[in-house]
Amino acid sequence: MSAIYLQIQKDLLHKIKTGVYPIGDTIPAETILAKEYQVSRPTVRQAISLLVEQGILERKRKRGTIVCPPKIDQSFTQRINSFDSEMHQKGHTSQTQVLAFYKEDASDEVKRALHCEQVFKLVRLRSIDDIPNVFVTTYMPYALFSHFDTIDFSKESFYEQCKKSGHPITSITRHLEVTTADETLADLLQVQTGNPLFYFHSYGYDDEGTPIEYSISKYRGDTNSFTFHLAQ
Repeated sequence: MSAIYLQIQKDLLHKIKTGVYPIGDTIPAETILAKEYQVSRPTVRQAISLLVEQGILERKRKRGTIVCPPKIDQSFTQRINSFDSEMHQKGHTSQTQVLAFYKEDASDEVKRALHCEQVFKLVRLRSIDDIPNVFVTTYMPYALFSHFDTIDFSKESFYEQCKKSGHPITSITRHLEVTTADETLADLLQVQTGNPLFYFHSYGYDDEGTPIEYSISKYRGDTNSFTFHLAQ
């Protein structure tokens, strides 16, 4: 027979999946659960801690322990697809807010990525089911896409527009790091300051190897997961 705390963890998970404890709601306090399961409070705490580690529950100061929404498995680490298309395929709605879009001189970092002097800088906040999910800053060579200033990227896909312009992005290199949310990002992504974020640098190229895109994306750590497929 498995340890008691594992049995409690399994039962709590079942209640979460069946809606007894809905997403966003607070589960009963440890003292109440201890009485319900007729065990000690530390045993209940151990079961809850497992669910917290799995990202299913989250302890909130002054609120208690709440049920987290299921994480969205992002597939862009395996294939090239637009954000909207990927979310639609997964049964979600997506929203894009353009925070800035303008021409500027490339910084040294951007020059190294795109091999050009002037770029368009596109800053977007992208949401899933009306919940902020990722903050993205994209740079693109101005010489290739000078006509992009007429495009509404709150509605149009950047990848689709590149394709229509004769420079489809056919390969991407991504670098993953982990960072934390500063006050500005915390406010935009609706998380606590200091919360973990997935931090991607993406380098996109057309079929001739011409640099087309350099993007910096910061994903909420509490609502996203990423799958990497390796083969030999």
